[in-house]
Amino acid sequence: MTAINKFSCVKGVKQLFIIFHLPLAIYLPAVVYLSIVGFSTSVLSQETMDVGRFTQTGPSLEPWQIVRFDKKIPATTFEWIEWQGLVALEAKADDSMALMARPIDFSLKEFPILCWQWWVDETLKKGDLKTKKGDDYAARLYLTFDLPDDKISWGLSLKLSLARSLYGDQVPEAAINYIWDNKYPIDTKKPNAYTEQAYMVVLQSGDEKSKQWVQQKRHVYNELIELFDSKKAKLIQLAVASDTDNTKGKARALFADIHFIREGGECQWSVLKAQPTSEVQELDAKSTTN
Repeated sequence: MTAINKFSCVKGVKQLFIIFHLPLAIYLPAVVYLSIVGFSTSVLSQETMDVGRFTQTGPSLEPWQIVRFDKKIPATTFEWIEWQGLVALEAKADDSMALMARPIDFSLKEFPILCWQWWVDETLKKGDLKTKKGDDYAARLYLTFDLPDDKISWGLSLKLSLARSLYGDQVPEAAINYIWDNKYPIDTKKPNAYTEQAYMVVLQSGDEKSKQWVQQKRHVYNELIELFDSKKAKLIQLAVASDTDNTKGKARALFADIHFIREGGECQWSVLKAQPTSEVQELDAKSTTN
């Protein structure tokens, strides 16, 4: 598979109950292809890798693209707005599902820690991460990966081949979902109700911190090792979403300041124009990075 087209399958995969509930489709624009020398030089001089630090409002912003799985299902709507002091990506779901996604083209080992701010108006009362009918979340942040050959078992290879024969070679091999859940304890980690190749990781739970900006810091590289036992998997895409197509509800989420930092670095938060209460949740995975 190339690093360009590995991200999507239609919602029909969900109905087959065989592979991924995280079908991400995004095509990497040619402009992001940098020379190896130029890329290496720029990365070495950077302390952060910004992937979603927004400065302008409006309906679209490259290289982000909206992804719909099934045209029969209404799409979650997205827009960049200013909200409570931050320019943020707003997701509004109403019995709907869609993603806003972008490609990633740097080394996770160089920038292993992910920082972001998010907001939900309220959680989904009918959500339940352990069931297919409850597999909805007020806010999700997805990361998808390519696994090295030694982590592709015969069984997984068969499932991937079947899914790709139906939906093309865009089906991801592994995914981590950071979710704002309604009831499960913070730091709960469970396979997705549809596939063990996608993990759900609870970072916020309930409505105690709803209606305010909450800062998150997560050691993705450690988590990748913990969940998929791989130091060589390649991060290929990041996406955000709010989805309510299973629970038939409504939800609103916002995402801002999405950036990766080096080991030992500090998150670089935007200065709020209006300062709401905001609390940092640092739930770094405990795997070693040897």
